[in-house]
Amino acid sequence: MRLEALWHDLECGAYDLDLPFWRRLAERAPGPVLDVGAGTGRVTLDLADRGVTVVALDADPSLAETLRERAAGLPVEVVVADAREFALGRRFSLVLVPMQTLQLLDGAAGRAAFLRCALDHLEPGGLLAAALSDAADCFDDEHATPPPPQACELDGVRYASHLLAVTHEDGRAALHRVREVSGRGRTTEYEDVVVRLDRVSADEVAAQARELGFLDEPHALIPESDEYLGSTVVMLRAP
Repeated sequence: MRLEALWHDLECGAYDLDLPFWRRLAERAPGPVLDVGAGTGRVTLDLADRGVTVVALDADPSLAETLRERAAGLPVEVVVADAREFALGRRFSLVLVPMQTLQLLDGAAGRAAFLRCALDHLEPGGLLAAALSDAADCFDDEHATPPPPQACELDGVRYASHLLAVTHEDGRAALHRVREVSGRGRTTEYEDVVVRLDRVSADEVAAQARELGFLDEPHALIPESDEYLGSTVVMLRAP
């Protein structure tokens, strides 16, 4: 298994609280659905297993290739492209942006570039739904200590990802992780990883989208759990 795909699965793949929401949107959408930031297929494969045709877009070739292998026999097309500058030559009735992908685009300019691309790929009246959350809420009065590590064992080797802290960096939340690899008589290896998410509200995204020509609808909510943050989903309609 590709190492980047393994870490992506560990750190993102188990989350499923949003899946019923994406399923409901996809059930009402005619034609293929575009999944932006598809990764190794958490949402794409769930929808495709239910008969939805999905175009899965991700910038990481390793994750995309893993998804391509997993989607064999399913109605899935995988595209390697940056969400800020893709051109697929087709339009969709539904574009999904799950799990804070919108917050990985390096600020307002990156979001604007994506929103323009998305508008170019939406059919008239098509829907863009993008999930947002504030990673700073990982550590608050109710979550004062780090969560337990996300871990798995493969061929006698243990892989574990520890979320240690969330700090503030110029309008972003920086998630500090340590990835640990141990077992089979090997010296334990550690890697420090920082993922930076823009801190932006759903109202701010909706206002930016209106300036670019979108029509906004009421936000939707995905509830939190003891293990995961909740999300606000910005709902934007192409004119």
